[in-house]
Amino acid sequence: MSATLLVLAAGLGTRFKGGIKQLTSVGYSGELLMEYSVYDAVQAGFDRAVFVIRKDIEQLFRDKIGNKISKYIKVEYCFQDINDLPCGFSCPDGRSKPWGTVHAVLSAKDLLTEPFLIINADDYYGKDSYRSIFDFLTSEKNSSAICMGGFVLENTLSPTGTVTRGICTANEQGFLSSVMETYKLSRSSDGKICGEKNGKSAEIDGSSIVSMNMWGCSRAVTVGLSECFRSFLERSSANGTMSTAEYALPSAFDELIRNGDISVKVLPTKDKWYGMTYMDDLPQVRAAFAEMVSAGKYPAELFKNKDLSHF
Repeated sequence: MSATLLVLAAGLGTRFKGGIKQLTSVGYSGELLMEYSVYDAVQAGFDRAVFVIRKDIEQLFRDKIGNKISKYIKVEYCFQDINDLPCGFSCPDGRSKPWGTVHAVLSAKDLLTEPFLIINADDYYGKDSYRSIFDFLTSEKNSSAICMGGFVLENTLSPTGTVTRGICTANEQGFLSSVMETYKLSRSSDGKICGEKNGKSAEIDGSSIVSMNMWGCSRAVTVGLSECFRSFLERSSANGTMSTAEYALPSAFDELIRNGDISVKVLPTKDKWYGMTYMDDLPQVRAAFAEMVSAGKYPAELFKNKDLSHF
């Protein structure tokens, strides 16, 4: 059974003051962070990659990664356009930022003809989650089910600034009960992890499971996401936030769970996250990949050999 890797790569990365962060090299031989994600996904069994990008970076994107990986996985592209909205809505004058990750996924809905895994282009997730999610998605009993890679909060913090994470709660059967977007998370000088929840400061347990936008989905989920996105636009129009509001996947999945429309199996992982929220994250990320290459976890040059299975 086939499965698609859906890579969200259209974000502007406003906190990353150093060019286009999705196309910034981090690897031993100049690889992009998302190249490691594709490499891990190919090894896990994914045979198709769909990239959600901005139209203005299409040729640069093809040159930097698409043409390189197309020998190993089928590659397709779609474009996130802020004017691509449901009937009855229009983009307000002056808006330049994308509508968020729900809109990014919906930009690709016509290409999502099989089970798919959503990831961010600027996040490194580790190898284990790709294998467990691929196995989940391609299992006959899970053909219409949804899963989420569940990361440990303390493994997902940035040493250089604050981050936003979806703090998760799950029931005894391991199904997601709720996801709450929690902002400005960082570790304080006394070792505590603090952030903002519902507009108020809160201390968060470092062992909490968080969403890193790694969602394994059946094609049918796009129907629910479309309905959620329309409701979001209606709320934004009513409260006057159409010029700035964004709608994130954790919020949409939380809404669908609370409405009883979906169930989401949490697949825990202890893999360490690496990402580039800030330009100052770059040296640590590059050092981490150099260490992984040195330890034999990855080859010095990705996508050089025809056979990727031995790593």
